[in-house]
Amino acid sequence: CKQLHLPVQSGSSDILKKMNRRYSKEQYLELVQKVYDKMPGIGLSTDVIVGFPGETEEDFEETLDLFRKVRYEMAFTFIYSKRTGTPAATRPDQVPEDVVKDRFERLLAVQNEISREINEECVGKTYDVLVEGLSRTSDRHYTGRTDGNKIVNFTCDCDYTGKIIPVKIVSAQTWSLDGVAEVN
Repeated sequence: CKQLHLPVQSGSSDILKKMNRRYSKEQYLELVQKVYDKMPGIGLSTDVIVGFPGETEEDFEETLDLFRKVRYEMAFTFIYSKRTGTPAATRPDQVPEDVVKDRFERLLAVQNEISREINEECVGKTYDVLVEGLSRTSDRHYTGRTDGNKIVNFTCDCDYTGKIIPVKIVSAQTWSLDGVAEVN
């Protein structure tokens, strides 16, 4: 499959150090480049935490910069929450809730734009799709996934559940693709 989940947690080397991660932003970007070099066209997803104690606006801007450089297809974004017993929970430099929420929304906006752009590049192309079954909302629309784990909703006259079939992409959404099956 041409998809890899590569958690980053933060785009700031300073915050990564505070999180006790053993890599920097630069090392992470080097790893991403190696992945892209070995498998062109691979889709990356990640995990990120917004609002870790001590996160400054500059640290957050580093995360936005990382997202723009890597261009993740998808990101699981989380707001930092105190966990009793962890060193971070007792830090005096907790980020105010309103600041965290604002940063979270800004990060989502950047990721949504990137995901949409990546999906729009798929329009007009045909992909092999593993058919998962009928859509929950229609008895003529099916859903499946590409080898890059992209969700594709498509029309089809026959049930090909469990099979891999060619599907031409006709439109893009932020988190999925719409298509038409190209089977005889």
